[in-house]
Amino acid sequence: MSSSWFKTLLLSLALLGSCLAGEVTYDSKALIINGERRIIFSGSVHYPRSTAEMWPDIIQKAKDGGLDAIETYIFWDRHEPVRRQYDFSGNLDFIKFFKLIQEAGLYAILRIGPYVCAEWNYGGFPMWLHNMPGIELRTNNPIYKNEMQVFTTKIVNMAKEANLFASQGGPVILAQIENEFGNVMWNYGDAGKAYVKWCAQMALAQNIGVPWIMCQQSDAPQPIINTCNNYYCDDFTPNNPKSPKMFTENWIGWFQKLGERVPHRSAEDSAFSVARFFQKGGVLNNYYMYHGGTNFGRTSGGPYVTTSYEYDAPLDEYGNLNQPKWGHLKNLHEAIKLGEKILTNSTRTDRDLGNQVTLTTYTNNATKERFCFLSNVAENKDAKIDLQQDGSYYVPAWSVTILEGCSKEVFNTAKVNSQTSIMVKKNDDEPSKITWSWTPEAMKDTLKGQGEFNAHQLLEQKDFTVDASDYLWYMTSVDINDTSIWNNATLRVITKGHTLHAYVNKKRVGYQFSQWGNGFTFERNVSLKKGTNIITLLSVTVGLPNYGDWFDKIKTGIAGGPVQLVGKNNGTIDLSNNLWSYKVGLNGEKKRLYDSQPGLGVSWRKGSSKPPRVGRPMTWYKAYFNAPSGTDPVVVDLQGLGKGFAWVNGHNIGRYWPSMVASTNGCSGTCDYRGKYRKEKCNTGCGNPSQRWYHVPRSFLNKDKNTLVLFEEEGGNPKNVSVQTVTTGTICAHVYEGALLELSCQGGKVISEIQFASFGYPEGACGSFKIGSWQATNSKSVVEAACIGRERCGFLVTKEAFGINDGYGPNKTKTITGNDNDLGRLAVQATC
Repeated sequence: MSSSWFKTLLLSLALLGSCLAGEVTYDSKALIINGERRIIFSGSVHYPRSTAEMWPDIIQKAKDGGLDAIETYIFWDRHEPVRRQYDFSGNLDFIKFFKLIQEAGLYAILRIGPYVCAEWNYGGFPMWLHNMPGIELRTNNPIYKNEMQVFTTKIVNMAKEANLFASQGGPVILAQIENEFGNVMWNYGDAGKAYVKWCAQMALAQNIGVPWIMCQQSDAPQPIINTCNNYYCDDFTPNNPKSPKMFTENWIGWFQKLGERVPHRSAEDSAFSVARFFQKGGVLNNYYMYHGGTNFGRTSGGPYVTTSYEYDAPLDEYGNLNQPKWGHLKNLHEAIKLGEKILTNSTRTDRDLGNQVTLTTYTNNATKERFCFLSNVAENKDAKIDLQQDGSYYVPAWSVTILEGCSKEVFNTAKVNSQTSIMVKKNDDEPSKITWSWTPEAMKDTLKGQGEFNAHQLLEQKDFTVDASDYLWYMTSVDINDTSIWNNATLRVITKGHTLHAYVNKKRVGYQFSQWGNGFTFERNVSLKKGTNIITLLSVTVGLPNYGDWFDKIKTGIAGGPVQLVGKNNGTIDLSNNLWSYKVGLNGEKKRLYDSQPGLGVSWRKGSSKPPRVGRPMTWYKAYFNAPSGTDPVVVDLQGLGKGFAWVNGHNIGRYWPSMVASTNGCSGTCDYRGKYRKEKCNTGCGNPSQRWYHVPRSFLNKDKNTLVLFEEEGGNPKNVSVQTVTTGTICAHVYEGALLELSCQGGKVISEIQFASFGYPEGACGSFKIGSWQATNSKSVVEAACIGRERCGFLVTKEAFGINDGYGPNKTKTITGNDNDLGRLAVQATC
């Protein structure tokens, strides 16, 4: 047996042992895992928002980023789409997901809910639940509580059978019941309070052997631990002084809705939030999200939440490192972990230094070792702080400095030394090479008013569709005797749906959607003939509400209407109580036109690269493409399309709506991280489609021919659709003296060129660096020698590394103190 092999084996066993947690207890200063006092960095990764093939890479990158744990919800609607019929296959195999977490040497947090919010369709509730007679969701209702208990017990028992709980040697150290109910509980009255108590009792009776938590629930019954979700939770205090202070959702960015700009939260402010939380006694910080992923199929909620759930997370939608955020937080984790033993075994003192600057000192009760946080929460005033024998420090506005031993700066949240990566999308095939075939959506039945069910009322959409489709047809007829009154009438529809298509006597009369997903009034001029006139309305949802008190009772579709005809002299016919015929879904859905194999009885019309009748709504398109070479993530650019769905090899990659364009206002080329974050801050994408690129996981692709199918509802043009890859283009770093330069490409690529390098006082930002008042003349050659031809490179940035052994600067008078803002800096821009 070789010594290297033996060392590898010992390391593997050590990693495995690190997540065999055993007993999990706590006090106000620590989670105590197998007797070891810990602070925990965790990140949210939702298993259905990626694929099983992506999980190992995502988990490893989370570990490399300094996480101790990964957290996920359990998605009830995906696991029990039909009552008592379960699905735990593919990317729904949460047992496999947790096993991979354990194999990587990480802990896990199991958020059962089973209400999840999560910008997920209907908050994760299966629609059959909504339609049970007498049920009321998330309150003291026996029907709902029984179903919730059955599902919770199902998940707990599966986890127990797989030995997932720490008490069984598994990775799960915490479990959550319910989710953010405290935000809306006031509107449920006494029934809401009783429900919370029942939730706690039901959860505790599961006997899982690890602590239970409730987030945003200030009255969580003991011993349930209440936790905080927000952008900042430094001022949060648990309702029990013996409970640890936990930040279960640190919103690292924000989700995006169709019609909105792209939100970003800076690396500096993200780190500031975390550092302030631990400065003020935090024990666990969980990033929401660490990897956001993709809302495949019809899983996005809202309504109007985009298919992409990128969330500006440290790992982007495709699993790439989102730099500099990933690297900056990695460095933060390393800095705070230096003080873990002190932070969890200490007495804390806070000293107000004036001008919104606070020094927090943690002193180990036994060893008297110290660990300090020096924070400046002023939004526009930097601070120079003299701590006498512990040194002097420059603390930028809205930042926290971490001091090892209270005398050595090891991190500042505003000083970003990690690289910036600019990701680019590259065409594998030009759009002109894609040949499309097409077929119209068959509508003869619905245009004739022929449905599957009749009722003398306008039904609520989700009641009838059971959320099996976004589409519900409403059809009726009206007899007209006097055309002089009705030959120039107005069709008026009051709808609570999101989109409406209207036809009268088989002719399309109009299309309209709500800008923000609310109800609207549809009005179009129509010409009615003498005799029977058929009115056909197609109501379309774009994700069901997922948040708010009684959100489950929000109506969708043309529920109740009214639907009216308004003729000459405002004469009105109310059709609301007519006999209406209904049909769920599209004929193309029933015939599975999205499958790779052609459907029976479907005639696809072939053509050249010229698309058919540009702007034609209700059309299915099909094309073939070869999988891009390499391992870079794959996307479909749906530029030029309107609204609809996309499938690759039968996999639904989500709703698309590139014609929904964000406001032209509210974006800026710069982002001031200082001051409290809000979702309108640091936006990009003004005037652009809210989403243009749609993720196609590599596991969805065949090695040879692949089938792309589109259902174009609105009437877009597919001529510019292309298959692309996402790769690292430009990488940059701006590193302070004394810090480590780290540059890396992704996907096996190497650094091919150093476009700019300057050690001294460089100016500008990535993409616009320029030489400042002074630089070391050999700046570029030093970086090239270290980095060219390598996938990753790095070295400690010191003046000696650039051959400078005395003072530096224009007159060589500046010296390095380590305590001011005059340190030299290295700026680098490179290509992969």
